[in-house]
Amino acid sequence: METLATYLSLGWEHIVSGDALDHQLFLLALVLPFSIQQYRKILILITAFTIGHSLTLALCSSGQIRLSPAYVEFLIPVSIFITAILQWWKSSKTSSFSAMFGLAGIFGLLHGMGFANTLRSMLGREESLLMPLGGFNLGVELGQIALVLLILGFRYLLAKMLPSSESMVCRLILVVVLLGSFWMIWERMPLIPV
Repeated sequence: METLATYLSLGWEHIVSGDALDHQLFLLALVLPFSIQQYRKILILITAFTIGHSLTLALCSSGQIRLSPAYVEFLIPVSIFITAILQWWKSSKTSSFSAMFGLAGIFGLLHGMGFANTLRSMLGREESLLMPLGGFNLGVELGQIALVLLILGFRYLLAKMLPSSESMVCRLILVVVLLGSFWMIWERMPLIPV
């Protein structure tokens, strides 16, 4: 039987480890256009993502939803690519915030399926899903907040160092996200069953 701290640590690692590039790129694309002064909007966005992530994680871990891991692993970088494209054209103004909120929640549903198989194997010994999922999701949320703070700090420093505008810095970073997600899509495409 695992402890709450074990699941909290697992959630944290799910976000900050070297194997979490897809999650990191998604968060980067999602929050990049926002400034630190818009922290409430950022917290709302990453919480919407966590709620979607938690919902499908619970449903998949309990066996209520099953989707081929190959499809899920392919669709995750597609979600990153779509988010980056949308952020390329939209600013952080109120009109686009509601769309990004919905997108964060919907793509959170997809990303939650990506980790469900691993978590399901760990939960085989657990009687209740409440403590493991609660600890894991708290770890995910804390990891996301830490990662978002790093993203915003990096964005701020880059904007100060480069003579170009902040929107240009955001677009340069989004190009990196687009290339990274395209590479993951290309890499995972052959794994989809025909």
